[in-house]
Amino acid sequence: MKNVLILGASGTIARQVIDLLVQKEDVLLTLFLRNKGRLKNMDVSKCRIIEGDVLDNNQLKEAIAGQDIVYANLAGDLEPMARNIVKAMEENGVKKLIFICSIGIYDIPLRPVLKPYRKAADVIEASGLEYTILRPTWFTNANEVDYETTRKVEPEKGSVISQKSLATFITQIIEFPEKYRRENLGINKPNS
Repeated sequence: MKNVLILGASGTIARQVIDLLVQKEDVLLTLFLRNKGRLKNMDVSKCRIIEGDVLDNNQLKEAIAGQDIVYANLAGDLEPMARNIVKAMEENGVKKLIFICSIGIYDIPLRPVLKPYRKAADVIEASGLEYTILRPTWFTNANEVDYETTRKVEPEKGSVISQKSLATFITQIIEFPEKYRRENLGINKPNS
């Protein structure tokens, strides 16, 4: 049985990951978000739900206790969020982190809107965690699963990815957490 914590559980991609994971018998989900009312119209009856703020060290540390995998799907002040996540995971002995960043965080010059994503990635990569950082291209609502990945040292490809593709890949990492360990991957639809 895997204990999985989803930070930012009301996000668009997180909601699709939840829909995929609630069907699995070997996953116990904990959903962490600021407002549980945002989970309306979802089957979360088998999930533990925690209302909280990732910037609150005590709430985060308590939520991470006993987890096997943390999946962070966040927006906002990402660098301090990443610092809190790393600290709480290290204090709890939890190793696997899946963290959503953005395409373009290694472009020169770096666009100002991407600086928080880059700083968060730098914090996570400097940690001892078994992270997988994902840098998706722009999202579409296409009902398809079609993606390719690029390593950090390779040029990013493509311009779009379906939300369903990204959610499917995240679910696969949760199912096989030993894969993509300490990886920082771009992800996109091939030939987009």
